[in-house]
Amino acid sequence: MNNNTYSALIAARLGLAEQRVANTLELLDEGATIPFISRYRKERTGSMDEVQIAGINELYLKLQEIAKRKETIIKTITEQGKMTPELQKRIEETWDATILEDIYLPYKPKRRTRAQVAREQGLEPLATTILLQRERDIKSVARKFVKGEVKDLDMALKGAQDIIAETISENEDSRNRLRKAFERQAIISSKVVKGKEDLDESQKYSDYFDWNEPLKRCSSHRLLAMRRGESEGVLRVSISPDQDECIANLQRQYVRGSGDCSRLVEEAAEDCYKRLLKPSIETEFANLSKEKADEEAIRVFAENLRQLLLSAPLGQKRVMGIDPGFRTGCKVVCLDAQGNLLHFEAVHPFLSKGFNPQAQKTVERLAGQYKIEAIAIGNGTASRETNDFIKSLTLGDGVRSFVVSEDGASVYSASKIAREEFPDYDVTVRGAVSIGRRLMDPLAELVKIDPKSIGVGQYQHDVDQSKLKEKLDQTVESCVNLVGVNLNTASQQLLTYVSGLGSTLAKNIVDYRREHGAFTSRKELLKVGRLGPSAFEQCAGFLRIPESDNPLDNSAVHPESYKVVEQMARDAGCTVSQLISDKSKRESINIKRYVSDRIGLPTLTDIMKELEKPGRDPRKGVEVFEFDENVKTVDDLMEGMELPGIVTNITNFGAFVDIGVHQDGLIHISQMADRYVRDPNEIVHLHQHIKVRVLEVDHKRNRISLKLVGK
Repeated sequence: MNNNTYSALIAARLGLAEQRVANTLELLDEGATIPFISRYRKERTGSMDEVQIAGINELYLKLQEIAKRKETIIKTITEQGKMTPELQKRIEETWDATILEDIYLPYKPKRRTRAQVAREQGLEPLATTILLQRERDIKSVARKFVKGEVKDLDMALKGAQDIIAETISENEDSRNRLRKAFERQAIISSKVVKGKEDLDESQKYSDYFDWNEPLKRCSSHRLLAMRRGESEGVLRVSISPDQDECIANLQRQYVRGSGDCSRLVEEAAEDCYKRLLKPSIETEFANLSKEKADEEAIRVFAENLRQLLLSAPLGQKRVMGIDPGFRTGCKVVCLDAQGNLLHFEAVHPFLSKGFNPQAQKTVERLAGQYKIEAIAIGNGTASRETNDFIKSLTLGDGVRSFVVSEDGASVYSASKIAREEFPDYDVTVRGAVSIGRRLMDPLAELVKIDPKSIGVGQYQHDVDQSKLKEKLDQTVESCVNLVGVNLNTASQQLLTYVSGLGSTLAKNIVDYRREHGAFTSRKELLKVGRLGPSAFEQCAGFLRIPESDNPLDNSAVHPESYKVVEQMARDAGCTVSQLISDKSKRESINIKRYVSDRIGLPTLTDIMKELEKPGRDPRKGVEVFEFDENVKTVDDLMEGMELPGIVTNITNFGAFVDIGVHQDGLIHISQMADRYVRDPNEIVHLHQHIKVRVLEVDHKRNRISLKLVGK
């Protein structure tokens, strides 16, 4: 199958220009990454963004799978001696996986079905006669088939009906009619399994003990909740349209007249629906609805992850990281501006009523000794109390404390990566270091953790794991390349996600850096083992070298475009550094003069934007947040209260908010605005500081209902 076929199909389905799709497929086949294509090949793609390119890539892979499936189908039917030119042409022209499987169904090797047994008994001619419904005395015809394994007339007729039922179930038109019925009117129902309704572990599914709704209106989170309840043996879930109506429609399709043959066909059609057709299409729709629910859940998870990875960084400051705790105390680490561990100590602020004076003195001493500029406090147990403890201290001017999400910190602290970084320290120290580093640069630290452990998804263990991993890895890669990476300070894990590198080249870069010292230019990358011209092309534009003599090495300008920038500087009568620093010189340049067959206006426009603010970080600055001092537990909450909160997770039905009572509240999507909201991400983003009103506190189910204020 050539790429022209694929590009035409993809362009038609996605509504894109065919030549641009063809160019994109060519780049993908050459090994170019999505971030690279989006950033540096705009002339060839028509400035398509990462989402469009990812969509092309996803559909490309699906079509390749269908092409492989076609080859298998054609080979199987040909080996059976049943292939015809018309059938082969239809298979080759079909790019819908469902239609393709329907075409193949009559030829598909099967297990030994009831119909197959009847065929082996020689009953297929009888089934054909009955289905034609022209024979008035079918019993006389059927008696001729009572021989061998067919013991009596009833057995002959039943066998023929089995063949008719299977024939109907494999008919494309019958299957499509039932699909349309499912699309229009299928109801998804869930019932509690008898004996499970009173078990404590079943109560989280109590909303679905007796639930039904149209399948087409069932949201992804409800469907995934029901499916999880089903997998845990608590619920029984089914999908079905109106059975009587579907059977009647099927019978109308095949029954002609009112004789014995018609009655037998009528019975066979009902049997076909109940035993073959309905279970098959129900499974198909169950899989399809699950797939759609997975896609939605994965989309929400990926968007949350993107927001988390692009959280505001404090930057290179000397930070104290604190992993809070009551009984075991607070684990305190002091880090230098590069995130290196300088000191670890455990303090116990909460030994008695009031704060422990010894703990206060210790933290004050450490803050002064290590010239601490900011304090990061994990948001787990004892977080608020630890923040209050820090506020009671006398620290240097400008030292501020920030509450940092510690989701996944325990996973990191027990990981191979953490053990290699800190072989002489235990998990408590590693966790506190992770908390401190997250304040400095969330992206650089969070890439060390499996995204599924970061805690911003829902039902992540219930969705297709390979699709989830693929999407989350793609999201991490996109964020890393959007921000850019300091080649001389980046960890191996962070470098792994840079366009064109991967784990092997990332390790080789770190090894080279360790042996030869800091990189002084981007072109020095070509000295790294196994990093050839192709990998260099893919990665160079996303790597930054602040110390380089060439200022373009600390920008998003790709090395392939250095010559054109140098020509601009010569034409302006200045150096590249002067061109960057002098706005008037940049404004004097007419970029149209530099258009060539190799570089176009989109790239030249990007270069000028980059020269304005080279190496700029797209992330916002970090903000201090304070909870309401008068509210510390759920018992302090009252309906109508307005409180500050931090968005901790976003789902497609609302957002969870930390209001400082050790239990997140939920703003349902209906409580986000005085208008219809399609997607909570339209209104809030992860870690946003917001104000909420308490609507209800359900102590029994430990639920807090909130309303967003001021939107």
